Amino acid sequence: MGGRYQGYPEYKDSGVEFIDSIPRYWELTKFKYVVDFQEGPGILAKDFFDSGVPLLRIQNIKENYVTDDYKTFLDPNTANNKWKQFKVQFGDVIISCSASTGLVSEVDSCTVGAIPYTGLIRLRPKPNCIVKDFVKYFVKSEAYHEQIRILQTGSTIQHYGPIHLNQISISMPDLAGQISIAAFLDYETAKIDTLIEKQQTLIALLKEKRQAVISHAVTKGLDPGVPMRDSGVEWLGEVPEHWVVCKLKYIAKLESGHTPSRRIAEYWQNCTIPWFTLADVWQLRDGRQVYVKETKEKVSEIGLANSSARLLPASTVILSRTASVGFSGIMSVDMATTQDFANWVCGQKIRPLFLYYILKAMKNDLSRLTMGSTHKTIYMPDIEAFTIALPPLEEQAMIVEHITKKIEHFDLIIDKSEQVVTTLTERRTALISTAVTGKIDVRNWKAPAQAQTNTVNAA
Repeated sequence: MGGRYQGYPEYKDSGVEFIDSIPRYWELTKFKYVVDFQEGPGILAKDFFDSGVPLLRIQNIKENYVTDDYKTFLDPNTANNKWKQFKVQFGDVIISCSASTGLVSEVDSCTVGAIPYTGLIRLRPKPNCIVKDFVKYFVKSEAYHEQIRILQTGSTIQHYGPIHLNQISISMPDLAGQISIAAFLDYETAKIDTLIEKQQTLIALLKEKRQAVISHAVTKGLDPGVPMRDSGVEWLGEVPEHWVVCKLKYIAKLESGHTPSRRIAEYWQNCTIPWFTLADVWQLRDGRQVYVKETKEKVSEIGLANSSARLLPASTVILSRTASVGFSGIMSVDMATTQDFANWVCGQKIRPLFLYYILKAMKNDLSRLTMGSTHKTIYMPDIEAFTIALPPLEEQAMIVEHITKKIEHFDLIIDKSEQVVTTLTERRTALISTAVTGKIDVRNWKAPAQAQTNTVNAA
């Protein structure tokens, strides 16, 4: 750690590749000998209820403590008969072992008695063997994750379970040493977390300002002195007096997409036409990419001819309207889309980029129009009713240029802040790893406030 902390006086070879040398008086053992662990059961959807015994899922595993914002419950009688042994106790550590691996959280009084779902593993330190907080930091360390990376199975979804934890090695000092390391890391990581939180707050603020710039420009224009009038449309509010308030479908042709029948093999042979699907929405999620060209799948000419979809020209503006709702972009090449998108072929009165920013500005209105809790959708009749405020073409061009420059400025600052967060996160992980593997000696460490108090008392 850059010479700031000293190592132990003596080390010995651990005999484990990912742990390397360890302090002379540390113990090397298997994780299973000091921690009891159990993965949550696989439970069928038919056993889910709206009330009863809470089921812990991946969304409940937060940074510090497991949250009690439950979405799924189990029948109490069934839970006691089939899954009673899985109920969590106060102080249990919960880790994720499937898909979003690496999450670590602790059970407090609010979540005692809940049952973890499959994909979550409950860790319970064995008495007089290991300290809970030392366990929490170990499973956040590179010494742990490097072993897990080797053991994980699955090419797409990385997964591991108790069978893999049986093979994990851990080095550790006596209980007093573990307590010292945990206290040291509590203090030092809290300082880093404060810095990370400040950067994340700045990033959130910049994204809000980014959205506000877009919304203001496409509804109010750039001239603060221009006469205004009520648009009669809630999301627009007042608009410049000389702008035209109209239905979007009258100035841009609304098109939907379609999926050729999968049952007819011929439709999916010799596929050459880009076909934008929900699998391609990832390109638009962060709002940085405007133009889309690459698609995961393509369709054939005969498949397109025998479906409701059609080949749309480059510069068509698209909006996802099902599942991943509200993501917009502009086609940079001719392509087709699935029925999950609304598409506008712009006429002579509206520029594609101006329409793109209008859809960005409609973020809150799109949320209002979204129907369904599981399968979210904005229905086509609602999309056909989209109403916008339209300035002259020259003014549209100026607004687009203004927004683009402002966004570039905000994105530059956001990028820098995100890099700071990345660096701080890496520093946090490195500090944890060096402490729990004995690369630094913190046995005599005291928090600055505590050290100062002791000095005063001694005087």
